[in-house]
Amino acid sequence: MQKIKLLFVEDDPSFSYIVKESLELTNKYEICAVSNGKEGLDAYSSFSPDIIVADIEMPVMNGLQMVQIIRQKDSDIPILFATGRTKAQDVLDGYKLYVDNFIKKPYIPDEIDAHIQAIMKRAKERVIVINNERDVFLGEYIFNVDAHFLLRENKKQKLTPKEANILWMLYEKKGELVKRSDILKEFWGYSDYFPSRSLDVFISTLRKYLSLDPNIRIQTVPKEGFRLVVP
Repeated sequence: MQKIKLLFVEDDPSFSYIVKESLELTNKYEICAVSNGKEGLDAYSSFSPDIIVADIEMPVMNGLQMVQIIRQKDSDIPILFATGRTKAQDVLDGYKLYVDNFIKKPYIPDEIDAHIQAIMKRAKERVIVINNERDVFLGEYIFNVDAHFLLRENKKQKLTPKEANILWMLYEKKGELVKRSDILKEFWGYSDYFPSRSLDVFISTLRKYLSLDPNIRIQTVPKEGFRLVVP
């Protein structure tokens, strides 16, 4: 079995050692552990990880700053914030950078292992094939699902894989209610406060991308889900 290349960014040396040693004992991981965001950027370039687990509050460069730079180059790599910071604004800042999830400190290595395995499983399964066709029409847009972009009047808006997949899930049932719980289960594996807030950020971003066609709407049905309305 090929090992998962994990970049672990944590400024507490004792905690970092415990987590690294425990995960390596599972024989599922190849781990590069560093102590701040600047070292994390260097390791991202040299180590080429499959997934990143990072604290937020760190010296030299914090986790949010590190991830912001990484996301300018890489919109796909799964990222998990493991942190004691759980204020609403911290969560929103993280999800605006398309972080896959948060885990609260303190946690045990088995817990972080379970989160990583779930994220990597969903990343592998999230492949879309639409009758071998690359494009579908969405109002004034052409929606290229497998290449992850929207095209309107020769202007291309790049989408992240998760944005494209959420939009496709809404498109498949356009005009119908898509339950919030179904979207969360499909793309996050479970539903609680953090994934639910993340989903709201994704929906807000998709609305912005589609706003040039006034006939397209993503309606929110309170406490239920969303409905894609197209002409």
